[in-house]
Amino acid sequence: MSMESIAWNQVYRSAHGPSGKRSFDVALARRILAFARPHRAKLIGFVVLSVVGAALAVATPVLAGGVVNAIVDGEGRPVVVRLALIIAALAVADAAAGLAGRWLSSRIGEGLILDLRTAVFDHVQTMPVAFFSRTHTGALVSRLNNDVIGAQRAFSSTLSGVVGNFVTLALTLVVMIGISWQVTLLALVLLPVFVVPARRMGRRLADIQREAADHNAAMSTQMSERFSAPGATLVKLFGRPEAESAEFASRARRVAQIGVRTAMVQTTFVTALTLVSALAIAVVYGVGGSLAISGTLDAGEVVTLALLLTRLYAPLTALASARVEVMAALVSFERVFEVLDLAPLITDAPDARELPEGPVAVEFDDVHFAYPAADKVSLASLEAVARLDTRGGEEVLHGVTLRAEPGQVVALVGSSGAGKSTLASLVPRLYDVDAGAVRLAGVDVRELSTRSVRDAIGMVTQDGHLFHDTIRGNLMLARPEAGEEELWDALRRARLADLVRSLPDGLETVVGERGYRLSGGERQRLTIARLLMKEPQVVILDEATASLDSTSEAAVQAALAEVLTGRTALVIAHRLSTIRAADLIAVVEDGRIVERGTHTELLAAGGRYEELYRTQFAEDVVPAGETGA
Repeated sequence: MSMESIAWNQVYRSAHGPSGKRSFDVALARRILAFARPHRAKLIGFVVLSVVGAALAVATPVLAGGVVNAIVDGEGRPVVVRLALIIAALAVADAAAGLAGRWLSSRIGEGLILDLRTAVFDHVQTMPVAFFSRTHTGALVSRLNNDVIGAQRAFSSTLSGVVGNFVTLALTLVVMIGISWQVTLLALVLLPVFVVPARRMGRRLADIQREAADHNAAMSTQMSERFSAPGATLVKLFGRPEAESAEFASRARRVAQIGVRTAMVQTTFVTALTLVSALAIAVVYGVGGSLAISGTLDAGEVVTLALLLTRLYAPLTALASARVEVMAALVSFERVFEVLDLAPLITDAPDARELPEGPVAVEFDDVHFAYPAADKVSLASLEAVARLDTRGGEEVLHGVTLRAEPGQVVALVGSSGAGKSTLASLVPRLYDVDAGAVRLAGVDVRELSTRSVRDAIGMVTQDGHLFHDTIRGNLMLARPEAGEEELWDALRRARLADLVRSLPDGLETVVGERGYRLSGGERQRLTIARLLMKEPQVVILDEATASLDSTSEAAVQAALAEVLTGRTALVIAHRLSTIRAADLIAVVEDGRIVERGTHTELLAAGGRYEELYRTQFAEDVVPAGETGA
């Protein structure tokens, strides 16, 4: 490696390492080693190859000096040829060790990336909905990408670098001091001129790079929000493209200015250090040459010292920056472990059992619930805030008791924010109650396995979320083993089969991000088809038709009729056409059930439902004799 390359690497590592002083965390190191234990055989082989490579790197200059001495002393061609062959053999061995080390390095690094990514991904999937409602998606994705890769460098790069450089440095110093301690001392005197400015410049560059990173992150956030279908629509509707462009250009211009400044600082620094290294070589040749002329040194030893000088500066410089690399790796591991250490709020009991076969009733028994505080479900770094919001933990459901018999449709009505959707989210264990119980078929959902609970429940929400995938892919999310006939049967029952057949790609049509290539009614019917594929025993409809026009609602209501037949259902709706056919209506206000009964009974009672009927449902009243879904 040339002195210029060494300088660039030193600057880069210092600039991209963590700022400030950090102490070495022994407990964290133990945890990292435990995570690396499955790869210990490869790690040992990797370290051995690094040591071998370091020894070969020192042996070559010594042999090169021997060649020069053989030529000067006239020892003859056989000696020179023999030394040259040995140098060639060492070069081959060095290349082989390098390839083997690179193979092991990649196996270790990629293995760690696989382990860390799958561990984080699997753990994140166990987190409650509250976690995802608070977390900045980009920050979470960064943990799976940037931080995981930064963590694996600790083994694939930093470990080998520290071991190999330490061995190289020790052997180089021993050989150089053995040849001439005077020349070695003079070479070391110039070392602070090389290392100290690099560390100072590295900190300066780190601040510049951090500012650039902040601007780049802001640009990425702006792009991800504005380039989504809803974001782009919002910008166009409010007529702000010019303002958005100006804001983006301002940040991009600052990044460009930082880039020019960084390039000049780096180039000036590297040029100065390259000059210092050239002066060090000149010192070796000048002093060593003088000693050779006086007979103190051989000519070959001078050449050996000059070649070893590069072997000396490289590991010294690398080891000087090793702390930066180690701290950077520790930061990455800390950020990964931060996510892994977030305890999921919803877990299976040790003796969790399956849902009993047969009809399923849904029961709320004196349910009390408060949404968890931020520190229970999130991290400040994942929310892109300096400190987590301390609010939370305030009870929103107060002693709710309600029962939906098998096959019965129960409608929940009430003001916005009354607690209807919160009640619905407790059934599939998106959250757990704080007191009381939610039961399926008479069994507390906390005593059942999470999988059996969610297999038994199908839910359609107002937004009808779809993945950026094909129609087939979105349907098979409910049942991956489903055949072609089952897919078309679900589409037919959801009143969507004719539309899908008319599309050029049929089932292979990509629906777009969140399904935005489909209309609202089509998107909602596709989510209903997905629910029909699942064939749940319990159905939850949370404002499934709230945002649809009358034509789309009619098609969706017909599809919903298929869903509700023979199933226990909780229906949250603002449309009278959906509510009036319910077997039981529960009026929810301020986290409590204040009334319950049929449509006719509640109207006759003249209470809160009758008030809602006159205000909220008035425009939805249907003529006598006409029925809803």
